[in-house]
Amino acid sequence: MTGTGDDAAVGGLCAVHMPRTGRTVSDLPRTDLPRMGRFPAVQPGQPAIERLAPTSELIGYRGPTACAAAGITYRQLDYWARTGLLEPSVRAVYPASSHRLYSFRDILLLKIVKRLLDAGVSLQNIRVAVAHLLSAEVGDLTGLTLMCDGATVYECTTPQQVVDLLKGGQGVFGIAVGAVWKELELALGRLHAERTDTGETVVGHDPGDELAQRRNRAV
Repeated sequence: MTGTGDDAAVGGLCAVHMPRTGRTVSDLPRTDLPRMGRFPAVQPGQPAIERLAPTSELIGYRGPTACAAAGITYRQLDYWARTGLLEPSVRAVYPASSHRLYSFRDILLLKIVKRLLDAGVSLQNIRVAVAHLLSAEVGDLTGLTLMCDGATVYECTTPQQVVDLLKGGQGVFGIAVGAVWKELELALGRLHAERTDTGETVVGHDPGDELAQRRNRAV
């Protein structure tokens, strides 16, 4: 049975921080296109586009897709949303007939939470780290490295800060957020999404599947 993280060992308050400053954070519309397709329609007057990037604010992902991309179970996703650890920022489950919709940033944090949990960081400390990452500018996340000694999480923005933590014996493993970002962007590009402005489904694009289709047509 996969745990939700609630039973993780409880440590002291998270000390996510920057060693330097001591900052502490505990296409134009087409009538011949189907509603579902790789080239989503746009509203009249908007510039032509072929495909929205997985990171676009106009794209949301349902729970199962978020789980697949983050490597977690739906039980974990549901528990973390209900307990306020990480709720979907695009759409919650209200009204009850709707589906949760997660943004790219939400799923990025879900993936980071999973890695911290696997490393033995307490849920209490993870909550503080998540709160800090949510308060940071999206563009700044790719330059962060989270170092952890199993109990405390530290935020580093330069290679030297990472070295200093390692020298002090405070870093056992690190999470390069930029690398996780690129990995997630590739994964979500292959999965279905939903446009937040029109509600239409955006079909994922898997280059491997397309290559296989071309080979089959050539036979």
